[in-house]
Amino acid sequence: MFLLITMHKFKSAYKILFLVLAGYYTSANAQQFHGGITAGLVGSQVAGDTYSGYKKAGIYAGGYVSLDISERSAFQMELTYFQKGTRENPTEKNNYDSYIFRANYIELPFLYQFKTGSARNFIIEAGPSAGFLVGYYEERDGLVLINDPDYNKPASLTLQFNLGIRWLISEHFGFDFRTHHSLLNIRTKNVTGDVWRIWTWGQFHDALVLSLFYQIR
Repeated sequence: MFLLITMHKFKSAYKILFLVLAGYYTSANAQQFHGGITAGLVGSQVAGDTYSGYKKAGIYAGGYVSLDISERSAFQMELTYFQKGTRENPTEKNNYDSYIFRANYIELPFLYQFKTGSARNFIIEAGPSAGFLVGYYEERDGLVLINDPDYNKPASLTLQFNLGIRWLISEHFGFDFRTHHSLLNIRTKNVTGDVWRIWTWGQFHDALVLSLFYQIR
């Protein structure tokens, strides 16, 4: 059942992306719009799970459309697949503790961008994003935790803040480096060991994303 729900979410999300990109091409003010695709790597951790370090590798991929609102400012909307979580590999130093938590999301960021530099090829970006859970897995010392009836499941919806910089290296290609931090508890309930962030207790995703993007126009 969960697999069917996940596949349905994937199909719905990519339909939205297709419609957004199609709308970009047919817009009456197309000269103000840009669209593109992006893909990259993620390093992530979860604040509040007793582990530290951006040790969980993942992928990040999707598409975007942006609207110029002035010579130096723009708004950008994205639709991406985003893998987050935590990994702790067993070593003598950690008493051979082994842990993996994978949480996969369809992410919808909405960013404000400011173009800097004489060529306007450096772009500072910031804004919120909503994450919709499409899959998860958790294991500690070889024991699968998600089968436990008392398992504290990841929340189906998360809210994040993003801050980054984009570098256009040519007319169409560029790099994007971004920090990504959850603002709400990523679990369905609070537990002992939760940390405080801004306005609530919980566990929170933190991620670093390095991606390459191709701008269609």
